[in-house]
Amino acid sequence: MSTLYLHIPFCKRICSYCNFYRVGAVQLLHRAIEGMHLELEKRASYLKDRNITSIYFGGGTPSLLAPAQIERIINHARELFLTDQLTEITIEANPDDITPEYAKALEETSVNRVSLGIQSFDDKVLRFMNRRHTGNEAERAVELLRSVGIDNISIDLIFGTTGFDNDHLGESLRRAIALDVEHISAYHLTVEDDTRLGIMTRRGEYHPIDDEGSEREFLRVHQALTKAGYDHYEVSNFAKRERYAQHNSAYWRGVEYLGIGAGAHSFSGNNRTWCISTAKEYAEEIFRYESEELTTEDRLNEYVMVSLRTKQGIDLRYIAEEFGEIELRRIEHTAARWIERGWLINKGLRMMIPAEHFLISDAIIESLFK
Repeated sequence: MSTLYLHIPFCKRICSYCNFYRVGAVQLLHRAIEGMHLELEKRASYLKDRNITSIYFGGGTPSLLAPAQIERIINHARELFLTDQLTEITIEANPDDITPEYAKALEETSVNRVSLGIQSFDDKVLRFMNRRHTGNEAERAVELLRSVGIDNISIDLIFGTTGFDNDHLGESLRRAIALDVEHISAYHLTVEDDTRLGIMTRRGEYHPIDDEGSEREFLRVHQALTKAGYDHYEVSNFAKRERYAQHNSAYWRGVEYLGIGAGAHSFSGNNRTWCISTAKEYAEEIFRYESEELTTEDRLNEYVMVSLRTKQGIDLRYIAEEFGEIELRRIEHTAARWIERGWLINKGLRMMIPAEHFLISDAIIESLFK
């Protein structure tokens, strides 16, 4: 099995915290879409397994695409790959792009899951993040999608912001829970150097949250969402009614995937390739790539990293079979101190981090690296 990722790196407005590859040159969008069709043809053979189980339109802002453009790409993928087991097609969307007309047209496509980049329901926080929508518009977007029959909705929230004197996180959690969406992704705000927020931090105009504050907010998110019936199944992801993100879950299982678009990454088990074309080059159908071959050590470390970020944890039998008994014993030896503290659980054939300790997962994971 494999998956397909389609990267739409265009934005009408750049968020203050975002360091993904993105550009504001939306005038290039339509030419870039034609480039994606061409790259899809050229790169289809990258996947050894031609059975795709999910398609994901990410960004950037995929909701800048007309629903007809979205459906055309999906149909092109159906021509190139086996899609009998294609069960999830997701598009990321900005709340203010979801008009009644857009929602109705989107429902008529093959898209069956929408991920809304809400981030916060507090208008002051949204302005700080340089988002285009308001909290009320975010709620309205969910209502519109529901009204046309889209019943698999995910929303993104960001916690860990400072400098606000009201309980904006509590209000965002309350309003998110009230919407009863199927999935919530909650991310800690990260200050990256090459962002507007990074510049503000260097100037002393923004002061990031400290470690104790991070832990308090993480636990608050965990407790509020799990109490509301959400399963905390990955560090940043919560699902109701078993509506786990199938596409992202495939990443965490090490499934191969093909990425199409400027800045998109692809993975085939032993190889990782990414498109380094600028959006302008891409629109001119100039495709440039860099790649790396993964060593056995790389593969082991990656397996440990992605698996311990999920509630399923690592499969000890898989480690023994794929990497050998010596590696298994090394990992078990190092894990013993975390198990003693209760920060890692050994259930015989699997080891996992309790969800309430996911915030410190990086320290545990790095200690188990080869």
